[in-house]
Amino acid sequence: MGLLSSFHCIAMCGPIALALPVQKGDKFQQFAGLAFYNTGRTFTYAALGIGLGSLGSSFAWIGYLRYLSIFAGILMVLYVLWPARLDTYFHPPKFWQKFIQHLKRQMGEMLRSRKMQSWFLLGILNGLLPCGLVYLALISSIATGNSLSGGLYMLMFGIGTLPAMMAVGFFKQWFSVSLRSNVRKITPIMLAIAGILLVMRGILIEYPVKNSANDNSIPICHGK
Repeated sequence: MGLLSSFHCIAMCGPIALALPVQKGDKFQQFAGLAFYNTGRTFTYAALGIGLGSLGSSFAWIGYLRYLSIFAGILMVLYVLWPARLDTYFHPPKFWQKFIQHLKRQMGEMLRSRKMQSWFLLGILNGLLPCGLVYLALISSIATGNSLSGGLYMLMFGIGTLPAMMAVGFFKQWFSVSLRSNVRKITPIMLAIAGILLVMRGILIEYPVKNSANDNSIPICHGK
């Protein structure tokens, strides 16, 4: 999912990667700067996955993980069919919009820095920016059922976006508008497949049933 979503990331986050001061350095400085920036993004995704995955463990405990997985899959399919309609209903609240504006101002200051830690922090903050595909991935991380699996899911999602995001920094002349447009046409198809798989996962989940035949009771002797 991360690999296929990375072409959407190029359009949304690619300009930030291109604006990094690393473009003025040698190849090693470019690689290090882009690696620090993208590692920060992945770190944020994994941290969010751990938090939401722990929420999923409570859903699993009360038996609703099946429905959560189905709901996440349906949302993915709906996002492919009617992205504009979902963006209308699932827009962030005003307090979050103000936070995002403050976040962007902080990111603007970090873009002017030439320090590695600033680029890492820039990636961390970038991971908090609103993104429909990241939201869908986070919903899917809840459906994993526990914090460890949720964190690993989002970690792999972030790693999946790395090849394209690293490449856009090194070979920016290759990523023309027409190329990005053609490749992004594949993304909705793969997202729909991922959504269908999540729905199937929810339907096929089997919870353990207590078998009274295998219930080995402990005998208790009552003495006089």
